[in-house]
Amino acid sequence: MRLVERLIFKCIKVTKFVATPKQCILNAKFSTKCDGLLSDINVLDLTRVVAGPFCTMTLGDLGANVIKVESLDGDEARKWGPPFIEGSKDSYYFMAINRNKKSICIDLKTLEGKQVVYDLARKCDVVVENFLPGKLDKLGVGYEKLSVINPKLIYCAVTGFGPVGPYSRKPGYDVVISAMGGMLNATGEKNGNPVKPGVAITDVTTGLHAFGAIMTALYYRNKTGRGQKIDCDLLSTQISSMINVANIYLNCGIEGQRWGTAHANLVPYQAFKTKDGFIVIGTGSNAQFIDFCKLINREDLITDERFKDNASRVKHRDEIVKIISEIIVTKTKKEWSLIFKNATFPNGPVNNMGDVFSDEHVQEIGLVKELPHDVAGTIKMVGPPTLYSEGGNMARTAPPTLGQHTRDVLSDFLGYHNTKIDGLFENKIVL
Repeated sequence: MRLVERLIFKCIKVTKFVATPKQCILNAKFSTKCDGLLSDINVLDLTRVVAGPFCTMTLGDLGANVIKVESLDGDEARKWGPPFIEGSKDSYYFMAINRNKKSICIDLKTLEGKQVVYDLARKCDVVVENFLPGKLDKLGVGYEKLSVINPKLIYCAVTGFGPVGPYSRKPGYDVVISAMGGMLNATGEKNGNPVKPGVAITDVTTGLHAFGAIMTALYYRNKTGRGQKIDCDLLSTQISSMINVANIYLNCGIEGQRWGTAHANLVPYQAFKTKDGFIVIGTGSNAQFIDFCKLINREDLITDERFKDNASRVKHRDEIVKIISEIIVTKTKKEWSLIFKNATFPNGPVNNMGDVFSDEHVQEIGLVKELPHDVAGTIKMVGPPTLYSEGGNMARTAPPTLGQHTRDVLSDFLGYHNTKIDGLFENKIVL
């Protein structure tokens, strides 16, 4: 039974996990004796672009040994720029989702390259891939083959539309899935055009669903000793993330609308223009609305029949929004932030990235990490957001350069002799 499974799922009591980040560095390259709840889990990462790499990065943040297998040309996301790292062909987009991984380049179309993957699969606990359904099986490195080599393997396939259905063979990028799954139709200004969210949120949420599924499969394997195949697709994830919009349509027949920053069912709950930008105010209860009215010196609104409760405020949305807008525009974001500092209702300024990273709270919690990088010297990254009382969850190593760890993986992890490794390089099986 693996230590990580006992730690996470409390099969036994562990008093303390004592390794430190410095001890991690001092250990061998493939040591699992560093802090991290997944420090003895090996991951064969066959993913590229966003959703799959985000999943495997999350595993790596928790200490898993993630071996990223790339084609000889590399992950497509390396080319998603500018901006690129100076002196490199790697984009900063790629940097955002590939920390805590080791890169090995393999030509999967060759018999020798397939054999390397088979050897990796024997030693790994988890495989994650995001090719079209069946493509890796045709290459001989998919679930059909790898599950025979290692029956305890947890194999997670991340696809656009899943393994069955009329769209199963279609490729799918985030914005396309967001369109087909209803997100774009519900995003943007009222009576305006559909708008793409500013980041690939469907990819990110799918990656997180895949991560959760893998953890559940590890738990199941701990109980049964059996591996399994997981299918996680962008469209199903996107539709499930429509939560209230989908549920209201299914049960009431009310179609989703675009509300800008406003909320279909809560008022006031949106961005309001200030003297120098915007601030978002959200009142989710009458008590919060009362507090808001007091802080803007409009207690008369509390007893106004049009605004006496949330249902009334939704009915008279235009009137209350007009009143509030005329008040909020008289002060700056900072002035309102000070007035609302101890408010019971959520509120905050609309920040650009410069505002985000200069915010005193963001600086205090140390979310930004700086990591050494072979080409750039150092790069800055947003670290993992979740804190654990035991076991590390951290940005340990910068995203790898293409093939940075090929020789190390073949030698230290797989135990290949130098002669064999040299032959693989000479024959361009690996890079």
